[in-house]
Amino acid sequence: MQRKVLNLIGIMMIILMTFALTACQKAPDQQAQSPAKPAKPEVILATTTSTQDSGLLDVIIPAFEKKTGYVIKTISVGTGQALAMGQKGEADVLLVHAPDAEKKVVDSGAAINRRLVMHNDFIIVGPGEDPAAIKGKSVIDTLKAISTGKAPFVSRGDDSGTHKLELNLWKAAAIKPQGNAWYQEAGAGMGQTLKIADEKKGYTIADRATYLSQAKNITAQILVEGDAKLLNIYHVMEVNPEKFDKVNKEGAKAFADFLLSNEGQSIISTFGKDKYGQALFTADGGKTEKDFGI
Repeated sequence: MQRKVLNLIGIMMIILMTFALTACQKAPDQQAQSPAKPAKPEVILATTTSTQDSGLLDVIIPAFEKKTGYVIKTISVGTGQALAMGQKGEADVLLVHAPDAEKKVVDSGAAINRRLVMHNDFIIVGPGEDPAAIKGKSVIDTLKAISTGKAPFVSRGDDSGTHKLELNLWKAAAIKPQGNAWYQEAGAGMGQTLKIADEKKGYTIADRATYLSQAKNITAQILVEGDAKLLNIYHVMEVNPEKFDKVNKEGAKAFADFLLSNEGQSIISTFGKDKYGQALFTADGGKTEKDFGI
């Protein structure tokens, strides 16, 4: 009986030693899968509301954080405000969509390494009954029809990339909408502006990604699309660490590089397909504005 007990104890000890050995062998592998924590982990991202409202950041950021150990603090505002943060050194990296304004920030020395990440397009949406009869028109003819018919139009009015584009289009149409009763400035992000326009049975300009992500909540329909003037290009830029010593140089570069990496570009090129039947953005890593004729 005593011999059986001793044998049983011996077997149990062998089993415990085997488990311990296996755990020791797995530990290095598990540690290798977790990235080393960066010395300065927090990265401040200033970006347009369209990247937030479309849901893209909800996919991109967790993938980046898991891969690198950095933690992104997102400040989602209009592109104008995001660029202003960059000019003051209040952000580490910028993801924005107003090419002319972006170039000015780079030329000022406040931002570096401006790289094209992706694009989608703007659309003009409005009520299905389309009181201004704009469906299928060119952008310029559309704005003239809205102005002539005094149809409600809701502008973001927030100095965002979308707002900047809208103002340029009114200028191209030789129309000054400000001050007219039919023209309202929401001073809000894209998602909220779409809701306001929908409530007022009015028209607005939106990026396609945000519209598709909000379509289930509104009745507004796409009425004008495909015009070359409605191209919507996004760039990533790092805030210049030589000008602002508090900038997280390594974190900003890591995030920008991730957006342009195979993994980042794959996430961008497939985002939205499962839910909307089409990708909300086209990945453009390696391209420049010359590829778009601008």
